[in-house]
Amino acid sequence: MEQLTLMVVLGCALGLTALARRFNLSAPLLIVVVALAVSFVPGVPRIELDPELILTLVLPPLLYSTALNSSFEQFRAVIRPIVALGVILVVVTAVVVGLVAHLLLPQLPLASAMVLGAVVAPPDAVAAVAVGRRLGLPRRLTTVLTGESLVNDAAALTLYRIALAAVLGTAGSVGHGFLIFAVAAVAGIGVGLLSGILIGYLRRRLNDPLMESVFGIIVPFAVYVVAEQVHPFSPDFSGSGVLAVVTAGLYLGNHSLHAGSATRIQDSSIWATLDVLLETLVFALMGLQLPFVVENLRASPSDNVTLLLIALALLGVTIGVRIPYVFLTGALPQALRLFGREPSRPSWRYFLVLSWTGMRGVVTLAAATGVPLVTHTGQPFPGRAEIQLFAFFVAIGTLLVQGLTLPSLIRRLHVSSEAEAERDEAEELAAREAAMHAALKRLDELMPELLAKVDISPERAERLALRLRGLVESRYQGVVAAISLSAEERETSPHTAFFEARRQLLLSQREAVLRCREQGELDDDVLRKVLRELDLEELALSDTLTSRVS
Repeated sequence: MEQLTLMVVLGCALGLTALARRFNLSAPLLIVVVALAVSFVPGVPRIELDPELILTLVLPPLLYSTALNSSFEQFRAVIRPIVALGVILVVVTAVVVGLVAHLLLPQLPLASAMVLGAVVAPPDAVAAVAVGRRLGLPRRLTTVLTGESLVNDAAALTLYRIALAAVLGTAGSVGHGFLIFAVAAVAGIGVGLLSGILIGYLRRRLNDPLMESVFGIIVPFAVYVVAEQVHPFSPDFSGSGVLAVVTAGLYLGNHSLHAGSATRIQDSSIWATLDVLLETLVFALMGLQLPFVVENLRASPSDNVTLLLIALALLGVTIGVRIPYVFLTGALPQALRLFGREPSRPSWRYFLVLSWTGMRGVVTLAAATGVPLVTHTGQPFPGRAEIQLFAFFVAIGTLLVQGLTLPSLIRRLHVSSEAEAERDEAEELAAREAAMHAALKRLDELMPELLAKVDISPERAERLALRLRGLVESRYQGVVAAISLSAEERETSPHTAFFEARRQLLLSQREAVLRCREQGELDDDVLRKVLRELDLEELALSDTLTSRVS
C-alpha cells in the first residue's frame, strides 16, 4: 500500500511540475503549497522517510548532476564567496540558531539545539537558481549560488554528525570536531578526485555511449558510499560523501567536453530526467509531513502555541542571519571582483538578492528525519520532536516566504546583466565564425584527398564542395540572423523561412515513414532506425534560428 501511495504522490507531483513549466511558475513552490493543503485532508496515509535512503539515493545524484553542469573555471573564479557562504555561513547559522533555540526553549539541551542548527543551516539553491536563470540573473551570481549548494551540504552534515555525537555522549573536544571536519573534507575530495580520474579513464576506453552513460549513472551512488566508508584513523573519522560526489562531478563534467557527441546528448537527457523526478518527489514529501510532525509533539512538555512562536522566531533568525553576513562578506576587498568582470564594487542590489536566496530543502528534511529515537543509553533523544518541528517549519517557511517573494525582488531591483547578454552574443558569434572558417579550411584540404581516393570528375567534386560549403555557411548565417536581428526582423528573415521549411520537410518524412509502417511495409526495427536519423536531424535544427524565434 505504501508503494502505491508513493507512486500516487510522485505522479501528482510530476503533474504539478508539468503545470508549473507550462505557465512559467516555480515547480518546488507549487508542489509544496499543494502538498501542504493535501496534508490537512483527513485520512492521508503516512509515508515514512528513511533518512539514509534520502542521503544515499536522492542527494548524491542531485549534487552530481549539478556538478556535471557546472563550469569548473567559473567555480574556481568564485571560490572565495562559495567558501564564505557554503562553509563559514553554515557554521555561523548553526551556532546562532542553536543558541537562540536554547535560550527560547531552555528545556532543549544546548547539544540538541546545535543539532537543530546544523539541520537548518544549509540552503538548497534549486528553486533560487531556477528563478534566477529565468529572470536573467548575472552568471557569476548563479555560479555562487550553485557552488554554495554544492559545498554547504558537506559542512552542515559534518556539523550534524559532531552535534549528534555530543548528544549521544561520544564527542570529544572542540579540536576533535575540527579534526573530524578536516578529515572529512580531505578524504572526500581525495576519493572524489581519484574516482573521477578512474571513471574518466574507463569511459574513454569503452568508446560505447550506452555503457559510458551506465557507468556515469552509478558514479554518484558509488562515490558517496565509498567516501563515507573511508575511516583513516577510527570510526569517528570518515570522508565526506557529499564533497566526493561534487569533486567527481566537477572533474568528469570538465572532461566530458571532449567526450563523444552521443554520450553528451544521452547524459544530458538522463540527468535532466533524474533531477526532475527526484526533486518533485522530495518537495512533495516535505509538504506532506506536516500532520505527522505535529503528531510527534504529544510528548513535548511545551504547549503548541509556545512552540509555534519559537518556530516563527527561529524562521526569522535563519533568514535574518544570512542578510548582514552577505553584505559584510561582500564588502571585503578580495570578494568584490568575484561577482563580475568589472573591477568596481557590485551594486547593493546583487547582495540583497543573494541574501534572500536561503531556501531550505532535501538535506534539512533528511537530517531532521534522521535524528535518532534514543541515545546510546536507551533514553529518548532529548528534544527530537521539537527539532523536527522547528526544522520542518524553517524549511517550509523559507520556501514560502523567500521563494514566493524572490521573483518580485529580482524584478523590482532590476538585477540582470544586459552587458553580460551582449557579451555572450558576441562570444557566440566569434565561436561560430571560428568554427565556420575551420570547416571551410578543412574542406579545401579534403578536396584533393577526395579526388585522389574517389573516381569522380573535378566538376562533380567541385559541385560537392559547393554543397558542403553552402551547408556550413547557411548554418552560420542562420545563427547570425538569430542573434543579431530583432524579434520582428527574425519573423520575416529568409533564414527563418529556410529553417522552418527544413523542419516541415522532416515532419513530412516522418509521417511518410509512419504510413509505411501502418500499411505493413516496414518492420518496427527498421522504423526506429529511420526515425532516429530524422530525430537527430530535427534536434540539430532545434538550437538554431527557429527555436530562438519561438
